[in-house]
Amino acid sequence: MKNKLLQINVVANSGSTGRITEKIGIKVLDEGWESYIAYGRWGYPSKSHLIKIGSQLEVLIHGIRSRITDKHGYYSCSATRKLIKEIIKINPDIIHLHNIHGYYLNFKILFDFLAQYNKPIVWTLHDCWSYTGHCAHYTAVGCNKWQNQCYKCPNIKSYPKSYIDNSEKNYIEKKNYFNKVHNIQIVTVSEWLHQQVQKSFLKNYPITTIYNGINTEIYKPTPSSIRNQYNINTRFMILSVASYWNQQKGLYDFYELSEMLPEDCVIVLVGVNKQQIKNLPHNIIGIPKTESVSELVELYSTADVYISFSIEETFGMTIAESMACGTPTIVYNSTACPELIGENTGFIINPKDFNKVMELIKKIRLTGKDSYIQPCRKHIIQNFSENKTYNQYISLYKHLLEQ
Repeated sequence: MKNKLLQINVVANSGSTGRITEKIGIKVLDEGWESYIAYGRWGYPSKSHLIKIGSQLEVLIHGIRSRITDKHGYYSCSATRKLIKEIIKINPDIIHLHNIHGYYLNFKILFDFLAQYNKPIVWTLHDCWSYTGHCAHYTAVGCNKWQNQCYKCPNIKSYPKSYIDNSEKNYIEKKNYFNKVHNIQIVTVSEWLHQQVQKSFLKNYPITTIYNGINTEIYKPTPSSIRNQYNINTRFMILSVASYWNQQKGLYDFYELSEMLPEDCVIVLVGVNKQQIKNLPHNIIGIPKTESVSELVELYSTADVYISFSIEETFGMTIAESMACGTPTIVYNSTACPELIGENTGFIINPKDFNKVMELIKKIRLTGKDSYIQPCRKHIIQNFSENKTYNQYISLYKHLLEQ
């Protein structure tokens, strides 16, 4: 009999978490397993069997009700019960949870079922939502209430945005339901997140860290026509990539940096929306979000330096991807970002120290990007390679099945 893996995530083969679930699925298929991915929002074709959870209408209703009540994860009852019927039919040997938030699942119904499902559960945490009363990130507002009891949430206007504050009750409910299941193995994607979880109400579960993996056969130094395409030419190119841009991702920090740059420097921001593009300073080039990996590889490879001004990252996939393409990085000393920087691969600075950024840009220009290419590649291959990451998941699965 083949082993069966069922993963549950908000998306399938899209975005960072969707691609992670896809690659885990491919790895277990290579091991001779059956692979299933259940997803709630949108998905692209997959090597695994895909299971759509609910409808777009149900997602919309969940989102609206959540906005009004601050009860994210309390709706989608019918969709969750149908998913459970599918799980019972498949009878997976391991259920692997990823992002169970995103307006598509009822966590109370799901965890009532998981508490009775006498097989291993793996839960990879990609953000902080699982142990707070509301938010997915809290660093920007400097909140530590989640360590004891959430109330009067200072982050209520952030995802999952709401008009009222139900964080106190949410925290109690999540603590109750998420501690019902005796056979959960928590996986965090960074040591920073590991340390945070150890301070949370999930601390009694076994916790291990498995970094997100980079495909270094795809993310590698690659010739490109990007400079001609965007009229960058010989200017010093500063790159940053995000799936969306806001204050926490450092958008306005790039505005400040742009005022200090000489004329022969340009900033390229990928992932900005149409309105943001209209408001960009003259020396910032805005590119909409792209699902094209080849375009991202060309951008990473072409840039002279990659800068992340994000203060809330549980891993920092774009930072690692840029280094895999041979580009040095500058990151803030915040959350998980410093974990990615190795010797001669980049620099860690205090948030908003733009004078230091200018100093480091000058250093990179004088040294030349070529001196960073091999150290960056070597660091990612040794520490964050896709093969290493997904082998760790296989080893974890096998260990859990042997218990």
